[in-house]
Amino acid sequence: MSAPQVVVHRDKELMAKAAAARLITKIVDAQTARGSASVVLTGGRNGNGLLAALAEAPARDAVDWSRLDLWWGDERFAPDGDPERNHTQAREVLLDSVPLDPARVHPMPPSDGPYGNDADAAAEAYATALAAAAGPEDHGPVPSFDVLLLGVGPDTHVASLFPELPAVYETERTVVGVHGAPKPPPTRTSLTLPAIRAAREVWLLAAGEDKANAAAIALSGAGEVQAPAAGARGRSRTLWLLDEAAASQLPRDLYPPASA
Repeated sequence: MSAPQVVVHRDKELMAKAAAARLITKIVDAQTARGSASVVLTGGRNGNGLLAALAEAPARDAVDWSRLDLWWGDERFAPDGDPERNHTQAREVLLDSVPLDPARVHPMPPSDGPYGNDADAAAEAYATALAAAAGPEDHGPVPSFDVLLLGVGPDTHVASLFPELPAVYETERTVVGVHGAPKPPPTRTSLTLPAIRAAREVWLLAAGEDKANAAAIALSGAGEVQAPAAGARGRSRTLWLLDEAAASQLPRDLYPPASA
């Protein structure tokens, strides 16, 4: 796994715009090299902020949206179209305004879908879909995502992997149902750390003073059970994208002056 790199921007708006520009470049590079690209989306204010910035970016038309595979890192287990679902929010801020191939958009199953109210069955189905999309070159049960995006919670959770809850201990399955999450709603589905670590690049997004302690803990060498964000690493790159408020508790030597 790669060691974390930290980039700090002045504020959350600049962070979102810079992350969107980075993502456009990464997608275009992957499509040029391999014909298509794959990205794992995240929800929350920072994930949605990035997608909103991407929707407004002049360079967004450089992306061949029909050759982009989209997956999700986690989901609130709610009915399809529920405003709390990450998929619903992503559609509103970006997805409905770009010419995606519907067959390449892979939301996690909703609670009113074919698996009913069984989050564990929904998670197993998503794991099966990931395995079906993985090729021989991926060397595992999930695709080698080009970029996997994660928001970081104030408690250091990423996706729906919360400190010391069963999902963060998972080492075999790639997707799990999450029950009793400390943040509503309590029932969710989530990629596990082994699935996250299959990505070529993992980008962790955090903005605001309420994320400063989480960033400091996760980047200080904490264990992944106590601080799940510390265990989110990409195979070739792990990038923490922060604003100055979220970086306020980090040692100044952790990021280069140019990144501010």
